[in-house]
Amino acid sequence: MNQKITIAINREYGSGGRTIATMLSKDLGIHYYDKEIARLAADDSGIAEELFVRASEEFKGAPIFSFGPDVYDGEILPPSDKDYTSPKNLFACQARVMKHLCDTEPCILVGHGGGYVLRNRKNVVRVFVHAPEYYLKEMAQTRISLTGKDLEKYIEKENKRRADYNYYYTGEKWDDAHYYDLCLDSSKLGFEKCVELIKGYMKIRFDGIEF
Repeated sequence: MNQKITIAINREYGSGGRTIATMLSKDLGIHYYDKEIARLAADDSGIAEELFVRASEEFKGAPIFSFGPDVYDGEILPPSDKDYTSPKNLFACQARVMKHLCDTEPCILVGHGGGYVLRNRKNVVRVFVHAPEYYLKEMAQTRISLTGKDLEKYIEKENKRRADYNYYYTGEKWDDAHYYDLCLDSSKLGFEKCVELIKGYMKIRFDGIEF
């Protein structure tokens, strides 16, 4: 790809958003970042990677988050500050990494509030991948060994965690179409057509882009 475009993807659990990101990454010949963002933030900040992972995975139900939102404002605390490893500063450290990636290479960012962090960048495409409940269940069953009500509760819990995390740090409703350039129903399109639609949108929006 001949332009530094960042594609920031949010997705419902079971919608195939990560698979679409992987396919798009291979198709465009650019890197996609998901869990790797925590490692890069750890390397950059000197904070243990485990703390970044835990802040995301254990978000739901943590007492500190019940008073939110505490919207990211761009500030990063110095290592000497007593709150250097606070959840908000961990988010800010990851945001710094995502800004750097956006400035230096074409890439795909999955989750981590990337769409909000980069919302004012003209080279960013914000995408939300969703699907009906029956499809989310079908896809989830290929990854986890739950069925029936247990599966429904797991999907609901995971999507609530993602929505709560996003709202706490961004003040945006995770599934609100106003915050995205594209909202794609993967059950109707399939993964390959989702990839093609994202590429088609980019061709229309960014003059002269070549894949």
